[in-house]
Amino acid sequence: MAMILREKDAGVWVYRGEGAANLVLAYTGSSPTFIGKVMRIRKSPRNGSEAMSMRSPSALSAHERLLWKDVHELISSSDNEIACQLFVHHVMKPLLGSKYVDAGMLVEVSSEFLELVEKNVICQRPAWRVDNAQVDMQRDSVLLMSDHSLFTHGNLGSSPSISVEIKTYPICLQTSLLSEYNPLDLFSGSKERIHKAIKDLFTTPQNNFRVFMNGSLIFGGLGGGAEDTNFYIAKAFEDALKSIIQADKGLCTENLLTLVAEAVQKSGVLDRLLEVQKLDNVDIEGAIHAYYDITHHQCMICRELSEEQLKRYTSLHSASLDESLRIVKNYLIAATAKDCSFMICFRPRKEGDSGSVCSNIYLESTKQTFDFKVDNLLHDSFGSASVVGSGLV
Repeated sequence: MAMILREKDAGVWVYRGEGAANLVLAYTGSSPTFIGKVMRIRKSPRNGSEAMSMRSPSALSAHERLLWKDVHELISSSDNEIACQLFVHHVMKPLLGSKYVDAGMLVEVSSEFLELVEKNVICQRPAWRVDNAQVDMQRDSVLLMSDHSLFTHGNLGSSPSISVEIKTYPICLQTSLLSEYNPLDLFSGSKERIHKAIKDLFTTPQNNFRVFMNGSLIFGGLGGGAEDTNFYIAKAFEDALKSIIQADKGLCTENLLTLVAEAVQKSGVLDRLLEVQKLDNVDIEGAIHAYYDITHHQCMICRELSEEQLKRYTSLHSASLDESLRIVKNYLIAATAKDCSFMICFRPRKEGDSGSVCSNIYLESTKQTFDFKVDNLLHDSFGSASVVGSGLV
């Protein structure tokens, strides 16, 4: 972390969005170092509660060091921000593939930089997000990553791009009542079912579907859920697509959704993601028993069960320490893979440009060829993979 961002640098970082644990800012300045980059800044609860499963900037717990003992770089980290980046680099990247995962790099920041960022973005954030959390002023570093909503980073004006971000985590009952979207369709491998999933996400995007053009949001919510797609939203989106998708009037949106579905299937990114999610075959209901064995504490779950119910977990409690560690570790890795999104970025290939090494799709209906790339976005990676953040305690 040789460079340091100070108060004078805050003005060129603009609000892109946020999740439960991080703010995301995009760079708008002219420095070659930061062009095509986004910044993730940790948040802290305003009321000091632990409801957001935030971790303090300290070393891993003794049980976490035991759990990740094979990842030497991770267990020696002294700060959560460092641990997060190392976890992505040494654990998730080999599993999901280096071409799909960006571990980013840590950049040092001053407290004045963080204070001004908080002041600059507060009016753009959803009110309920502002009420719940603020920029964590105790941090001395932020995570710098490539802006995956852009196709090229060196010369941003050379080619227009459009990117689609899709969150893949399992849908809850409350959400399923509000949307026809079913993650099983997305992961099915069937082009027809994938296309249905994409259309359902477009109809009820909530916080699961966003579209960017040249890095700027044109569809979906910034820091929270988006309203259902009505006539006016759909028309504005259709009009925005005309500069990239050369379809007949009223058909740009449908062609984009087709393009996304074909890219999802062709890339195979969800196949790999699903394989990592399948590392866990006991879910939290089973992993919690293995966790209590690792900590040598009485299992609080079993205390509430009948003798008949206890029989289901006898094998878990009779497992060796190494097996218990494997169960919990696989559960945490799978939880991280479930709590992520992926970004597909497209750019129309120019006529006569046959030298691109990128994957591409030919859209028959518009007679256009699109280069595309896919990236996984791991939101609160070590938050999901820590004992505290996973919900095990």
